[in-house]
Amino acid sequence: MDGDEKMKDDLLEERKKLVERLKKTGYIRSKKVADAVGAVPRHLFIPRSMTHKAYVDAPLPIGSGQTISAPHMVAMMVEELDLKEGMKVLEVGGGRGYHAAVISRIVGDSGQVISVERLPELAEKGRKVLNRLNYNNIKLVVADGSKGYEEQSPYYRISVACGAPSVPTPLIKQLKVGGKMLIPVGGRYYQTLYRLTRTEDKIKKEDLGGVLFVPLKGEHGF
Repeated sequence: MDGDEKMKDDLLEERKKLVERLKKTGYIRSKKVADAVGAVPRHLFIPRSMTHKAYVDAPLPIGSGQTISAPHMVAMMVEELDLKEGMKVLEVGGGRGYHAAVISRIVGDSGQVISVERLPELAEKGRKVLNRLNYNNIKLVVADGSKGYEEQSPYYRISVACGAPSVPTPLIKQLKVGGKMLIPVGGRYYQTLYRLTRTEDKIKKEDLGGVLFVPLKGEHGF
């Protein structure tokens, strides 16, 4: 076995161990989320210099002052969104596309993920990896995520991976009736993760606990 093959095998083994740890700690509760996290090669969505830390359960820098979320946070958010096959999902704060890739494994080829990233350099790196891995149900666009992505709305689910000072009105408007949104709301360095469910006449709000995300930048952000 040459060095590259051994590295691939080692990384796959580390990914399997990560999934088992997340199951034991309760962040992964369902087979579909376990399969999704286990299928996505996180090491390809981070700088090559960070490969050895790819399956450590921690956020990692991905360039331009941004981070890739810790695996437990991605797993928790995907679980709490209650994703189903065939859903159209909006993701805000796409980074290099790792979170979108996990979501896409669950919604499947009949579903779609619109991932919005404001920094072109990150989006371009993300597109290259997603194309290489044949994630054809993901559209990674450069835009102000605080305004959502109206041209593809409405969405069954919205996942926001950056902290907002308040829930952006455009995101509420782009959520289907009966749809759910996960969004961290608070200050620049500490937020509360909320799950919002839109009904015909109101928004139901659930507190899922304290989190730490980079701030949401844009017209409806910081």
